[in-house]
Amino acid sequence: MIGAGIVLLGVGLADLIRLHAPARGRAAFFVVAVLAVLIVASGADAGVWAFVAAGTAAMWILATPGSAGGRAGLWPLVAVGLVTLGAVAFQGVREDQGPLGELWPVTSPLGAVSLDVGVFVLGSLVFLTESGNVVVRAALRGGEVAPDAPTALKGGRLIGPLERVLVFALTVTGAFTLLAAVLAAKGIVRFPEISRDTDLGTRAEYFLIGSLVSWVTALGAAILLWWGTAA
Repeated sequence: MIGAGIVLLGVGLADLIRLHAPARGRAAFFVVAVLAVLIVASGADAGVWAFVAAGTAAMWILATPGSAGGRAGLWPLVAVGLVTLGAVAFQGVREDQGPLGELWPVTSPLGAVSLDVGVFVLGSLVFLTESGNVVVRAALRGGEVAPDAPTALKGGRLIGPLERVLVFALTVTGAFTLLAAVLAAKGIVRFPEISRDTDLGTRAEYFLIGSLVSWVTALGAAILLWWGTAA
């Protein structure tokens, strides 16, 4: 499980650096991120996964579009999904979690949480922020949504990450009633904009595709967590 968390953390950090770091010093930020992930992974006796994460993140950055331009489709997400799926299938929650595992406080408001689970949750949350936006943009381009559709619904860049984090957290904690309320609330809030859609239906299509892909990404991370802790 810790391997999947490290991979998701690496990809998520790479996207955050691509978005926020200045172009001139971006390479230095990438190097620092790789070293930080390597140190954490080595302290958890999972150093090899830091190199897997670095390779996966490099593939992701090269294959996916940034905030504008490009059209890679969803195959990079499939690749990351297969890597994380394989990591969870190969190794669930370990008994020996290295020096960091011995220092890790297992108690929390939700009960005992091991280092492996903590790293996976952290990696998932980091991935669901900007990388989740990349996934949604790739899906919208792949579905050939009209170019002006993304500008029709404002705030998606901020709402999307918050929505995915909420879906992930509510699914993991089993708060399904509240989860349904959150998803329904989004539709109610967006309804006035969608109801003013043109005959082409671009706003409705943009909303439906973007929302479904966003939710599935968050649910996929939650299901991986369930599977890894049950193994």
